[in-house]
Amino acid sequence: MLRALNPASVPGSPFYAQGIEVTGPQKLVFVSGQVGVDAQGRTAEGIAAQAAQAVANLGAVLAEAGLGPESITKVTIYLTDPANVEPFMAAAGPTLPPDPPATTLLIVQGLAAPDLLVEIEAIAVG
Repeated sequence: MLRALNPASVPGSPFYAQGIEVTGPQKLVFVSGQVGVDAQGRTAEGIAAQAAQAVANLGAVLAEAGLGPESITKVTIYLTDPANVEPFMAAAGPTLPPDPPATTLLIVQGLAAPDLLVEIEAIAVG
């Protein structure tokens, strides 16, 4: 069972939970950082397309474990440009879990390849 932890004494957000409590016997799935590259190795153009591809890749890994986006308890998002926060949220936000997981968003100097704009890693419980 999952329960969002959002104490009244901590600033709230509609985009993430401050914490997630997991109880009961469940499996854990740790998803490596997913980027905007498709199975043929093509990098999507622009932040919106890369965000959509990274989320699709994340979904594919979860599906391989028999899970969906609703099972995500923690997500970490890496962006290479602070100007991409709003476009990322517009592109990826609607595809992420309806009950927001615990989330960290970081602006980093770079990712594994210079053309990558976003990377998303997650922990899921099923």
